[in-house]
Amino acid sequence: GPMDGAVWIEFDGVMANSEVWLNGERIGGRPNGYVSFRCDVTGRLNEGRNLLAVKADTSDQPASRWYAGSGIYRHVRLVKTDPLHVLPDGLFVFCPEVSEEKAVVEARVELSGSGADEVRVSVLSPRGKVLGSGLAGEGKARIELSNPECWSLESPVLHQARVDVVRSGKVVDSIAVPFGIRHAEFRADTGFWLNGKNIKVKGVCLHHCAGGVGAAVPQDVWRRRFSKLKELGVNAIRTAHSPADPGFLDLCDSMGLLVMDEAFDCWTVGKNRHDYHRHFMDWWERDLTAMIRRDRNHPSIILYSVGNEIHDTHKAEHSKRILKSLVETCHENDPTRPVTQALFRPNVTHDYDNGLADLLDVIGTNYRDTELLDAWKADPERKIIGTEQGHERSTWFHCRDHPQHAGQFLWVGIDYLGEARRWPTTTFNAGLLDRTGHVQPRGWERRSWWSETPMVKIFRRVAPTEATPSDPGYEEGEWKRQQVLFPDWSPSDASGQTVEVYAQADEVELFLNERSLGARKVKDDIALQWKVPFEKGTLKAVGRIDGQEVASDVLATAGEPVGLRAESDRKSLAVGFEHVAHVEIEVIDRAGTTVPSASSRIEVKVEGPGELVALDSGSIDSHESFQASSRQAFQGRCLAIVRATGTGEIRVTMDSDGLEPSVLLLRGE
Repeated sequence: GPMDGAVWIEFDGVMANSEVWLNGERIGGRPNGYVSFRCDVTGRLNEGRNLLAVKADTSDQPASRWYAGSGIYRHVRLVKTDPLHVLPDGLFVFCPEVSEEKAVVEARVELSGSGADEVRVSVLSPRGKVLGSGLAGEGKARIELSNPECWSLESPVLHQARVDVVRSGKVVDSIAVPFGIRHAEFRADTGFWLNGKNIKVKGVCLHHCAGGVGAAVPQDVWRRRFSKLKELGVNAIRTAHSPADPGFLDLCDSMGLLVMDEAFDCWTVGKNRHDYHRHFMDWWERDLTAMIRRDRNHPSIILYSVGNEIHDTHKAEHSKRILKSLVETCHENDPTRPVTQALFRPNVTHDYDNGLADLLDVIGTNYRDTELLDAWKADPERKIIGTEQGHERSTWFHCRDHPQHAGQFLWVGIDYLGEARRWPTTTFNAGLLDRTGHVQPRGWERRSWWSETPMVKIFRRVAPTEATPSDPGYEEGEWKRQQVLFPDWSPSDASGQTVEVYAQADEVELFLNERSLGARKVKDDIALQWKVPFEKGTLKAVGRIDGQEVASDVLATAGEPVGLRAESDRKSLAVGFEHVAHVEIEVIDRAGTTVPSASSRIEVKVEGPGELVALDSGSIDSHESFQASSRQAFQGRCLAIVRATGTGEIRVTMDSDGLEPSVLLLRGE
């Protein structure tokens, strides 16, 4: 019956100030909406019917600097085990020794009680074969493997550690967790190393929301976004500024991305009247412990961050006391990973010289890279990383040209909801990708610096790009971030144009209607520019390496809009929350060129066993509902996200007044 054994309910995240009630009795909850928590219901369940009620309260506002979402926005599980079991998050697997010849896997196992005859730990290969096993004595097992397959960015190989708890000759509990065999370290003089290879961390900061789906994000949305970021040369993610969804971290593991796992945006000094500072002293230890214990088996995670731009640092002794406790809590729960913090204006609060920064294993600083490098020069034993950076080339060079600078995390990887300038803007728009996952000009620029793959991309430049302030969010004048680069050859005025080209190549030649406008050498990541008198037709850029063409890009002048073109990133869809198809919709002219001026209203109809999850255009000023079935195109584009609700043919029809409609067939599998 339901009374036997241990039973608990796991919440991956409830936004926010949650209370959980079972049959009229309060059994738990959490102020912090990002933290995973569980409620023990052992011995509390009735035979037959039980009522579980979860209350979330987001009425006190403002409580966040960005869009936080509301309610049960991550998964919930009911877990039932034998009274003798591995404690939740009670298995920690790591590799104290890794080389090409051998790896030592250590497993630490915490049980709910005594009475086990044996606790057997097995390591399984990615293909499910048992590679080695051992018994855990005093909660520890060590297993040696020869010629291990290591987890790396190029080959993110995942093994599994399985624990079987035996009592009276019978396996009473069995759990398995994925892990990676890898050796990661930061060095003061040369930055980050993975498996003996020196790697520059090329990271982006990401919030937990994802455009039209809000805060409840299907795995496939992150999978597509991560793929696009990886194509741009990104190899790392910072979870700004809170614990991520566990599935997000699973994807980082399986796709080969490094992670800075961040816990808090504030300590005791708030940034909003109703944010976490009200709960910090009562809850930080439980919340940080929960994050570390939940996340410590993910091979992708290389750093924990215990704070972002913390305003407590004006009181040095008070903040050092807090930081010391935070770092100790991280080390107690995971002695294998270094701890950092995203320092804010460190020279103003003297973090580098009052001992605060030196409580960190790796010193992180937001913006202000010259100050960070000076801190290293003042003490070359220090390990340093840029925790948050602007997109300027000079900022990248601070990192690129100093081996001790482990890497950087751009603000921001993808446009996100909230932290907007002022009405009617809804979105922070400094991403490499926009909300729909479309690569923005600065994404292509970054790819020309960060990726090894040859590429060429053409834009029209209409004004200079506004520089990132030294403290975004605290700038003197407003940081406007207007769009000044356009991926089209359809200017509204027919005067001379500045054409800017990003390239990963030796040289680029530009052609207007097949006439050469000259070739330029690519030097030190400087964008190439041509002054071009406008003339209708096609602009083509050809990139060459050693005289051979390796990449090209073409822009054509758009004519009148005549129809819609739709492409899906997948044709067949498994049924379930995590699986979605992304349908990119464009307004096109007779030749198939996207019409950048088109703002036609597009109607999307899903028939058969499917549903429209969200409709977005990427526009930062649109106030249309993401759940509506129609939306205005922005610069000729829209994105529909579709889910299968059953098996069979799903028919997606895109319609717009006066335009040829488009029909796409998907399958629910």
